[in-house]
Amino acid sequence: MSSNDGLLSAYLLDGKGGGSRTGWDGIRSWQPERGVLWVHLDYTQAASQRWLEQGAGLDEIVSASLSAEETRPRAMLLNEGLLLTLRGVNLNPEADPEDMVAMRIWTDGQRIISTRRRRLLTAGHIAELLDAGKGPRDVGDYFAVVADHLVGQMSDVIDDVDDKVDQLEDRVLTAQSHYLRAEIADVRREAIGLRRYLAPQRDALARLVNERLPWLSDADRMRLREAADRNIRYIEDLDAARERASVTQEELMGRLSEQMDRRMYVLSIVAALFLPLGFLTGLLGINVGGIPGAENQNAFILFIVMLVLVVGLQFVLFKWRKWF
Repeated sequence: MSSNDGLLSAYLLDGKGGGSRTGWDGIRSWQPERGVLWVHLDYTQAASQRWLEQGAGLDEIVSASLSAEETRPRAMLLNEGLLLTLRGVNLNPEADPEDMVAMRIWTDGQRIISTRRRRLLTAGHIAELLDAGKGPRDVGDYFAVVADHLVGQMSDVIDDVDDKVDQLEDRVLTAQSHYLRAEIADVRREAIGLRRYLAPQRDALARLVNERLPWLSDADRMRLREAADRNIRYIEDLDAARERASVTQEELMGRLSEQMDRRMYVLSIVAALFLPLGFLTGLLGINVGGIPGAENQNAFILFIVMLVLVVGLQFVLFKWRKWF
């Protein structure tokens, strides 16, 4: 399907895992007895918005929710239908995975309408399954496939976050500290961004599982529960990764502070050693009469020996006080 009119794909499910593609004419002439209809739209296009508001026969709240720009994952019953919003990781080129893409779905048990703004691989995956005769057979199966695919795509991204934290924990002992601080901040930001949507998505899937909907079978409910459990596990993994990153950052800051203390300690010792030497040389270097040893040819040698003795006494004093 071309997206210039907002229609990304539309299928009439045959109830056996396959489906026949259709267009706007088929959508407008569809009747429930012909089977379950799935319509996938780009809601930013004028034709899609016009159909959602005028041609789909939807409640105003439903049509507004299907075209809302910013929305969090949720499941809500509206007028004997279900409105479900889920988020999937952004796997589009040059995109950040934590900038998750929303998929909005509404169904009354006979028709499925889904919308998106940015490209989401899940819809394309379902279309490929339907073309191959291995797609969802009914509405409940559709929701199970969507939840399974959306949550399944997160696995590699979550594993990547864990791997980054593992590498940071290993490198914190050897790498330059000022490089690691930016990397740790990036990992924490990514984990926070992913968790921002996974937490409400957990609640949305849990509510979908618990709702006694006539088109949702026990088998579909079990698959949705499995997807919800995996979503919970990913949240726990993100929480663990964020805590590990925090501990790594604390270790890094501790090492930075230790390095700074060590450098200041060395500078303090050097300053303490040269302070009396500078005082003596400055005192004897003033241009006034009566400077001791001014007429003695051995005065310079004696003064050097005195300075060495002063340094030696300081060294003994520092050792006795256990300053080094």
